[in-house]
Amino acid sequence: MDDEILDQSMLVVYQLVSWIASVAIIFGGVVPYIPQYRDIRRTQNAEGFSTYVCLVLLVANILRILFRFGRYFETPLLWQSIIMIITMLIMLNLCTNVRVATELNTKRRSFTEFDWNYFWSWSRFVDYLQCVVAFTVLTAYVTYLLLDSVLFVESLGFLAVFTEAMLGTPQLYCNYQNKSTEGMSIKMVLMWTSGDTFKTGYFLLTQAPMQFWICGLLQVCVDIAILFQVYYYSHYPQKPISHTTHTTSAKAL
Repeated sequence: MDDEILDQSMLVVYQLVSWIASVAIIFGGVVPYIPQYRDIRRTQNAEGFSTYVCLVLLVANILRILFRFGRYFETPLLWQSIIMIITMLIMLNLCTNVRVATELNTKRRSFTEFDWNYFWSWSRFVDYLQCVVAFTVLTAYVTYLLLDSVLFVESLGFLAVFTEAMLGTPQLYCNYQNKSTEGMSIKMVLMWTSGDTFKTGYFLLTQAPMQFWICGLLQVCVDIAILFQVYYYSHYPQKPISHTTHTTSAKAL
């Protein structure tokens, strides 16, 4: 009788821990962007945040959802991707509105102009939305055609998680170009690091496809590199490099 009660208690504890871990996986990825969102709203300045981070996460999570059609993985990871896509669109909307408000004399650029010199530097949120929809439709169609190919499905999964692993590189480059981490939310990066560490552990414990945990480790390394920039630029201030109006993404809008 005591053994039966103990077994039931352990089962309840296991289910509770599993539920908490699932909730953390689903919503944990968006938490780091809350302080960054609030900073941008408060200062009306988005120059310290690279919107190419949004691009990386949108591409990665769209590909991850498509990957699930070819190879099953945990449902919380699917919901994580859906929530992250919504979050990145919200961040893009805010950054676009802030930039337009502070660049009244800048010529407006749109997605339909197909000018690669201004890719992901458009003037309206709807242009970013059009780009995301076009990418989703195109990749979904290719996935539908090649879904029976094991090589394609595995490559799609690797591309999805590898793209996400490169999440911090636009911010890393943005900081390098600015020779500063001013305007970037340090809380966001700390949350990236803790979240990516937890996520990688989750991948290992749930025996997620190999692509997931390998790229998770890579993502943690990039996070640590950004934290090193925070330390370095705060203790050894650098003279910023002058930028032209539309230099690469770094100021990253």
